Amino acid sequence: MRKTHVLINADDFGLTPGVNSGIIDSHVHGIVNSATMIMNGHAVEEAVVLAKKHPSLHVGVHLALTWGRPLAKTSAPLTKADGTFRYTNRFLTETPPDAELVYLEWKAQIEAFRATGLPLHHLDSHHHVHGWPALDAVIVRLAEEYGTTFRALANLEARRDLWVTERFSDQFYGDGVSRATLDAIRPGGSIEVMVHPADIDELLPSVTSYLDERLQEKELLTAYDRPDWWA
Repeated sequence: MRKTHVLINADDFGLTPGVNSGIIDSHVHGIVNSATMIMNGHAVEEAVVLAKKHPSLHVGVHLALTWGRPLAKTSAPLTKADGTFRYTNRFLTETPPDAELVYLEWKAQIEAFRATGLPLHHLDSHHHVHGWPALDAVIVRLAEEYGTTFRALANLEARRDLWVTERFSDQFYGDGVSRATLDAIRPGGSIEVMVHPADIDELLPSVTSYLDERLQEKELLTAYDRPDWWA
């Protein structure tokens, strides 16, 4: 059977130490071959050290606009009174931001990643916020500027030339965290599968409500045998 490029990408690298250890274990002992780093996370420095120890793990940037604090000095209009981003995972119902301010913020996040010396594999975003049609031009501009690609989302169909893979699956999440979901991956072209493995640390419950599932993901991702046709 012809080989199919399967990118098993772990989101949230750098979010907390437990996320970092879960991702690295799922790479060293499992099928994760890519991760995207959230540059305003609580454990970014550790994630960078771990990524350099494991160069076989592709690493990209998990662009943030719906969690945490911004990196760019120009981003105050994008924040609430407490200094954290004003946007949420319900962004499609919210008033779109100034696209130029988002460009400057995301550029700062990418530059922070580049300063680590790690090669940039691709871009995606927390809560798929680059899937906000109001920001289409921003993600395209950044991908072209940095000579990279981004997670395939339907709103960016017109720029399939910049997709990191030809297909994207978000099925391995929540109720979909199962061996059957991995078994359902079909050959042909290339595909990215989004995953969120982690160990539960003291910090993680204050950051996300998606907790026990992350442990379950790690167990499955480390126990699953890659099919021969996966490249």
